[in-house]
Amino acid sequence: MPVNAERIAGDIAAIAAFTLTPGHGAGRPTFSLPWRQARDHVIAEAGRAGCHHRIDAAGNVHIRPASVGWSTPCWLAGSHLDSVPGGGDYDGVLGVVAALEVLRTAAEDGRHSLPFETVIFAEEEGTTFGLGMLGSQGWIGTLDAKALTALKNSEGENYWQAGKPHQADPAQLTADRMRPKDWLGFLEVHIEQGAGMWKRKESVALVTGINGRWQYLVTLSGVANHAGSTGMEDRHDALAGAAEVIAGLESFAPTLGPRVVATVGKLSVEPNVFNVIPASVTFTIDLRADADSTLVAADSGIRKLVKQAAAKRGLSAEMKQTESLPAVALSAKLADRFRAAAARLSLPKLPETTSGALHDAAILAPIIPTIMLFVSSKDGISHNPGEFSRTEDMATATRLLYEAVTQA
Repeated sequence: MPVNAERIAGDIAAIAAFTLTPGHGAGRPTFSLPWRQARDHVIAEAGRAGCHHRIDAAGNVHIRPASVGWSTPCWLAGSHLDSVPGGGDYDGVLGVVAALEVLRTAAEDGRHSLPFETVIFAEEEGTTFGLGMLGSQGWIGTLDAKALTALKNSEGENYWQAGKPHQADPAQLTADRMRPKDWLGFLEVHIEQGAGMWKRKESVALVTGINGRWQYLVTLSGVANHAGSTGMEDRHDALAGAAEVIAGLESFAPTLGPRVVATVGKLSVEPNVFNVIPASVTFTIDLRADADSTLVAADSGIRKLVKQAAAKRGLSAEMKQTESLPAVALSAKLADRFRAAAARLSLPKLPETTSGALHDAAILAPIIPTIMLFVSSKDGISHNPGEFSRTEDMATATRLLYEAVTQA
């Protein structure tokens, strides 16, 4: 039987209703009630298709046909259900629903022993505990129990305290670690979260790589002084220095290539008073590029920008790199599998792209063969209630996923 497009759209709508912010976009922090309701919805739907599930020590959900034991090597597919505040309906959710639909379609086709597992990874976004892809990193072992204990949510609970009601268990994390030999590959369907495919009128694309991400915390320190009586030439204005860095980034990043982006997304001003010249500003820089060599070159340029802005205004500068994730190449062999699947389905040749956003696929790619499929995002809008992808495009990606895992 073909995949059911209406069922896919229905699941996405059902999950969208689980939110802390009705009418204002997705609000599903990891381990919150709406997150749990969304998770339980997927488990229940899979159960109706004759599947069983388990929850690993990191809080990730694993679902496979009841006749397929947990030691059987399987394809792994899925994504996440947590969201940024005021997010959209499709980010992460599409990957989970597409994988769920593969299980349901397999059951309807009588493929009750299909070696396929749907996974729901916990805390992909990073907005709940301050660091992303925690579920996948905990599962493969790049983060241990101690590292997850150090991460806290806005209520002051660490990962394990918040996750205990949802079966996250630090005592079992090592024993429950992923074994690469148990997996045929990881397949993640996701919205593009960019405007490229929409502009090119593309429905589904193969993702051949994921951009690396380096992040920084920068503090510029000057002198607080009276806003009315201090002449412009006598100021050591930290905010003016930060503004120069931000404007410089906007001009500098494109010189390194079309896939290089730099963003200042968070800024804190002291004393943050309308009539006092800012004494210090702390801000983040998020740098992404499709090659590690480009990240290195960009790092040098950004440090020069910060140094020049500080010197110009008599400021001191501190720049700390807080994250260094390399660019990731995805599996050429799995890309060929999806090209062959598209040909069998008489679909147009799949276009290729790279991902500017990070995904759980970037965590698993160094461990097992991994590939992604992107679905076009209307106008490139994401992390926003206006996020939208066409049902027919989502169904096409799901058909490709089903075809790829059911053929030898």
